Amino acid sequence: MRQRTGAPVVALAGNPNVGKSTVFNALTGSRQHTGNWSGKTVANAYGVMRCGDTGLTLVDLPGTYSLRARSSEERVARDFLASGDADAAILVADATCLERNLILVLQVLEVMPNAVLCLNLMDEARKKRIRINTEALQRELGIPVVPCAARRGRGLPQLTQAVCCVLENDASGPVAAIRYPDVIENALQRVGGTRGEALATLALHPPGGLTGQQFDDMVTAAAALRAEEIALTCVQVPEAACARDRQLDRILMSRRLGIPLMLLLLALVFYITLFGANVPSEWLGTHLLGLTAPIAAGLSALGLPPFVVSMLADGVWRVLATVVSVMLPPMAIFFPLFTLLEDAGYLPRVAFQLDHAFQRAHACGKQSLSMCLWKKCMRPQPLDRRGAIAYI
Repeated sequence: MRQRTGAPVVALAGNPNVGKSTVFNALTGSRQHTGNWSGKTVANAYGVMRCGDTGLTLVDLPGTYSLRARSSEERVARDFLASGDADAAILVADATCLERNLILVLQVLEVMPNAVLCLNLMDEARKKRIRINTEALQRELGIPVVPCAARRGRGLPQLTQAVCCVLENDASGPVAAIRYPDVIENALQRVGGTRGEALATLALHPPGGLTGQQFDDMVTAAAALRAEEIALTCVQVPEAACARDRQLDRILMSRRLGIPLMLLLLALVFYITLFGANVPSEWLGTHLLGLTAPIAAGLSALGLPPFVVSMLADGVWRVLATVVSVMLPPMAIFFPLFTLLEDAGYLPRVAFQLDHAFQRAHACGKQSLSMCLWKKCMRPQPLDRRGAIAYI
């Protein structure tokens, strides 16, 4: 990418659903392009942001919770950050749940110290009476910290200025370091190089007789512990909110009630989707298919041969009308419901609950959500009055 534009490259990284795309769109405007990462089905997006008179190439990396690559998205983000193609990074974090986001931030800083932390959703944090000491956070991390509310355009000029300063001056001091268990720390010193490069080497050849899974678990646990320490120092959360979250976790994540509640809630979503879509589907089908005769008459009036009229009206139009009437109402109901569950923080809990079971099939818990989407589309439905059946 740098060879193509000659401009400095800035990576945009963060957890899923932290407003990263909103930040990307706000910084690049309409000057953006989309495609796929080389050899991957994972989509990428890159655009141009302005730093004074200089254009910077901003690369929107896939949302990921960790650089300990298990999914294709995590591998793409890790490989790009470790490749050296980026000159700096913007790390977008959700201010309402900063501790969870700091795990990725700390891991990225081991690979790329030239970074700026964008504390997005500060307006939501204030509504929840969450206070973040940005100066203390900046001291702990060793990188600039910029509070933002990207949806409202707040903090974006300061974010751009901070990125420009990082590109001009590089890392001005030591960044936050994760303290790993002694067996890993000793191995890091023997390997040498940057901590990110040394960790990548040790991941291939774990020290002290550790398995690859044990090594990954120890590295992730150390990052989580450091993130907790920083959050305790810099973040003040109302005790009532903490107590409410803990109570919800005790219910939703319990061994006895967690899975039954999950099945019940997903069944409710499917019930609302399938039965709630019947009336709008029937209405759309009636009106759209009712236009077949007028369309055929209009095409005939243009002097088209009868077989062309039949192909366009009875073939193309009826198929399009049927697909729209069958697919649009369920999608219009299902995806908003799923979005509400995601914004409420329930879907990550589902993924966590099912992660252990899915790992036995060499998958991860997040794929359970993809299976929910797939299951919705397996219901056979009559498509038109001819009685054809399509498996949507």
